[in-house]
Amino acid sequence: MRIDLNADVGESLGVYALGQDDALVASVTSVNIACGFHAGDPSVIRHTVRRAVRAGVAVGAHPGFADLQGFGRREMSLPPSAVEDLVLYQVAALAGIASAEGARLSHVKPHGALYTMAARDEALAAAVVAGVSALDSSLRIVAPPASALARTAAARGLAVAAEAFADRAYLPDGSLVPRSEPGSVVDDPEAVVARVLRLARSGEVVAVDGSVVALRPDTICVHGDTPRAAALAALLRQQLVAAGVQVAAPGRF
Repeated sequence: MRIDLNADVGESLGVYALGQDDALVASVTSVNIACGFHAGDPSVIRHTVRRAVRAGVAVGAHPGFADLQGFGRREMSLPPSAVEDLVLYQVAALAGIASAEGARLSHVKPHGALYTMAARDEALAAAVVAGVSALDSSLRIVAPPASALARTAAARGLAVAAEAFADRAYLPDGSLVPRSEPGSVVDDPEAVVARVLRLARSGEVVAVDGSVVALRPDTICVHGDTPRAAALAALLRQQLVAAGVQVAAPGRF
């Protein structure tokens, strides 16, 4: 059994610190770094890349809508060509900083509303994939299992890492409970560990209505802005290893 642990990082901005990036990077095997549109700034991005390189974790881009006020979690209506361009712009910026630090991007994971919209909208998924492919078609796309984004990336010949979430509640159709609804985030560490072990071993998670949803993830996300995220990531990695699960970034299996 093999699984990747990933975290969304680099989301601080100027004097405003967000997340527990330095501690998180020590426990996960890949990171998705904000590219400045929904969060992050050039100095934060470069510092985060350096930290990831020192830790030996896989570095990925985390592009989102240009929505600092809404943290990229508000849906926006843009033509596919504009989405393609904003993805290309952000991934290219992250790739350039990574190159300056002696690293190479391994993957791209859209952020927030862009992620959920591309998961269900074929045209938007195609725009995201086109933006990534225009720069580097060897980059892996992180996407929900069986989503429009995963299907489109695979059809274009890009590698896909199917993703599940350690600390987010699921609906019976395999989508996430919206953050605006109560219970959307699972904050009991023991419950999160049990969920992750079941995902890694059996490829399934229990939805909010008690039904069992098949997901088969390659990577599991621990949100960096979740309270005690760093401690949770460390606990998850410890428990996965103890259960005989190999924890490594997808490209390093």
